[in-house]
Amino acid sequence: MAQSFITEAIPRPPHDLAHEDEFVQERHQTWRKFKRHRLALTGATVLILLTLGAVFAPWLSHFDPNAIDAHWTGSPLAPGQFGHWIGTDEIGRDLYTRILFGARISLTLAVSAVIIEVLLGTFMGAVAGYYGGIVDSLLMRVTDTFLSIPLLPLLLVLTGIVAANTSKASLNFASIVLIIAALSWMFVARLVRGAFLSLREKEFAEAARAIGSGDARIVLRHLLPNAVGPITVQATLDVGNVILLESALSYLGFGIQPPTASWGSMLANAQENISIAPWAAIYPGLAILITVLAVNYMGDGLRDALDPNIQ
Repeated sequence: MAQSFITEAIPRPPHDLAHEDEFVQERHQTWRKFKRHRLALTGATVLILLTLGAVFAPWLSHFDPNAIDAHWTGSPLAPGQFGHWIGTDEIGRDLYTRILFGARISLTLAVSAVIIEVLLGTFMGAVAGYYGGIVDSLLMRVTDTFLSIPLLPLLLVLTGIVAANTSKASLNFASIVLIIAALSWMFVARLVRGAFLSLREKEFAEAARAIGSGDARIVLRHLLPNAVGPITVQATLDVGNVILLESALSYLGFGIQPPTASWGSMLANAQENISIAPWAAIYPGLAILITVLAVNYMGDGLRDALDPNIQ
């Protein structure tokens, strides 16, 4: 007890306190610049509301996303009929409920793919940028090779192979996530490589080497924290790209399969009744548009907020 009291009573060195004050000041400055970007703030608010809607979807609607309304007679029910405030889809399922549950698929898939992509890209870029030389050249050639592979056509080909050799009509959720992540890490890798090529020559990195710090410690404790800003911005923007990709796959019939709600498949199914039930296509399309715009606006705001050249 006495030892703990004595330890707490010992004042911390002034340079530690100065470092903390500087960190807090930078954090407040970043938040102030982000708040100044009105579209970014709006985008962040929309994404928070959408995420809450996806998480609490069962409590925000009393309809089952796959249940067919008893009043359905073969045509989509119009908005406002029988409690469906934005109508139903082509087989009488509540559109509002399916959009909420579709948000679960889109956001979960996008975030999962981007997390894996960032981890893989950061590792490859950090190794290439820190060691340079032949390691850098080799890893960048690998990156260029992966960049030459078209993602959407590859997914379509793999889906065709799976459908031809198994009873499944398409790739499962995990397979789609892994393939998207495995073919999307290259932009993160190039970003991290560029940051590390510059950071490794800084005085703090040289000082860390002089006191005998190992490569892993220098990378994780000194270089990587200084590259978090660009990585965060790239990851945010990639979330929107993955949502668009998943929607395109589902629209073409190669993504998430029925009866699971997916914005892309909802758009595809609404085509047949577009003349008599335009709402069945308008609302899923708006969900995709608003979500991707919100992600992109938030990414722009983060880029400006984390840029030290912008005051």
